[in-house]
Amino acid sequence: MSFVALKQSIFSDSIEANFNSVALDIFKHQAEHCNVYKDYLNLLSIDVNSIQNIIDIPFLPIELFKSHKVISSDKPAEIIFESSGTGGDRSKHHVLSADLYNKSIKKCFEHFYGDINQYDFYALLPSYYNNKNSSLLYMVNEWLKLRGQNANQSYLQKPTDLKQALEKYNRSKIPFIIGVSHSLLDFAEQFSITIPQHIVMETGGMKGMRKEMIREELHQILKKSFGVNQIHSEYGMTELLSQCYSKSEGIFNTPPWMQILIRDVNDPMLLLEDGITGGINIIDLANINSCSFIATQDLGKKVNKNQFEMLGRFDNSDIRGCNLLTTNQ
Repeated sequence: MSFVALKQSIFSDSIEANFNSVALDIFKHQAEHCNVYKDYLNLLSIDVNSIQNIIDIPFLPIELFKSHKVISSDKPAEIIFESSGTGGDRSKHHVLSADLYNKSIKKCFEHFYGDINQYDFYALLPSYYNNKNSSLLYMVNEWLKLRGQNANQSYLQKPTDLKQALEKYNRSKIPFIIGVSHSLLDFAEQFSITIPQHIVMETGGMKGMRKEMIREELHQILKKSFGVNQIHSEYGMTELLSQCYSKSEGIFNTPPWMQILIRDVNDPMLLLEDGITGGINIIDLANINSCSFIATQDLGKKVNKNQFEMLGRFDNSDIRGCNLLTTNQ
């Protein structure tokens, strides 16, 4: 399959049925054109042509985005996203095509939430506003563009701004509130609202602003304040071009062009069965111009083919295997 045809197949209606074959073609493309990934595979003595199933594909440690330029092309990137980590080196994602990311954002939202025009968006993400290279802000900004909303009115700085905005919301639309966890907690400590139907989505993490808490505790507090039965969650990261969403109970769903595999915490090449906790490996086919096969620092377990739970982070700061390339910068 040509590269153009391969890229077009990512968001096709047949991607679920053809996922394995498309993923293998992307793997072979990146094994040749992504220098960091090629070096990693060589150090593992991987015969690329012998890989016949996605379960045999080696996953690139996500830490390498901090020290290497992970891109499957010699062309310059259109966008460079940068993580919001505190201290130390930050991950950088060199995105070759903004159009590809925009398409992924649109398709992903529509897959889980339907027509974007039925919503009004309210973003309480003050921790991100100073990071102009945030992929999360880019995603929300793309929602606003698709919806035709004014960013200046939709990006809110503090809980009182959200309270005032919701008091004047357009009743013909569904309020869609997305916020970083600590800011949503700030709101919950000051206010409670009663709106017939609305969505509240937390993006996870306290960003050093509050003590971390388990998801169930966080959601209980937010449900009471926002008057909803469920809190939605977003699972995404700088190094990806797709997002997973949870609509209830912390169970995340993947879009059709994305799959999760769980690896053993001591043997990164050993994959685990559903229901067993391990490290989260992500296949994001939309990352065709970077690396689609990433071993994250997150712990989780699969529920089934398209669902998983995110349970926390590795205790150690670096994934095993990452040191293979740390001296080859």
